[in-house]
Amino acid sequence: MIKLAIVEDEDGYAKQLKEYIEKYSDESGEEFQVTRYSDGDEIVENYKSVYDIILMDIKMEFMDGMTAAENIRMVDPEVVIIFITNMAQYAIKGYAVDALDYVLKPVDYFAFSQRLKRAVGRISNKNKHYVTISFKGGSRKVDVDQITYIESHGHNLTFYTKTDEYTTIATMKDAEEKMSGESFFRCNKGYLVNLKYVEGIKDGCAVVNGNMLAIARARKNDFMTALTNYIGENIK
Repeated sequence: MIKLAIVEDEDGYAKQLKEYIEKYSDESGEEFQVTRYSDGDEIVENYKSVYDIILMDIKMEFMDGMTAAENIRMVDPEVVIIFITNMAQYAIKGYAVDALDYVLKPVDYFAFSQRLKRAVGRISNKNKHYVTISFKGGSRKVDVDQITYIESHGHNLTFYTKTDEYTTIATMKDAEEKMSGESFFRCNKGYLVNLKYVEGIKDGCAVVNGNMLAIARARKNDFMTALTNYIGENIK
């Protein structure tokens, strides 16, 4: 199921886009869950990184599409944005926010379907695995490959990258489920480590991005085996 948002202040165009999406769905077999917003400020307010594709009108009353896209890109680097506009010169500016494409009004179904097909292809070809981390005041979609380790403390988890950290209400079990199939391994009950970032073992600790994370005695053999296997599989 592809989650798609339409951000369009004109009801007629919003209805037309929904009809086009339904037609494309019938032709392609792709399933869409569509949410409509009437202005840029509506989607930006309390934005959650849940959409795969956003169809964004550029000219709107309260917040224009370009500003809305800039706000969205601050928390969601992956969502596919397609601008809908009647002025091509505005759409070209969309490349500054990594927009995939644009469709000119009045919207022609064939042109629209080709853009939508391209967007669906972009989603299907993703190699990165993202997780959405919710925290007080918002959420952030983070590339799993950029997470160095996860720390459990009380009822909270902190996700660490090389430059940032994000704390959310969750358990280590939740983290292990999210990271299933990735290169993560528990070194003790409080740390889930991305083996990619283990710089070495020192004084009974895994050195991860300059941090000393204790390896529990009961987990040492399993951790070292997992680390050795990871290095062997990823050696150049």
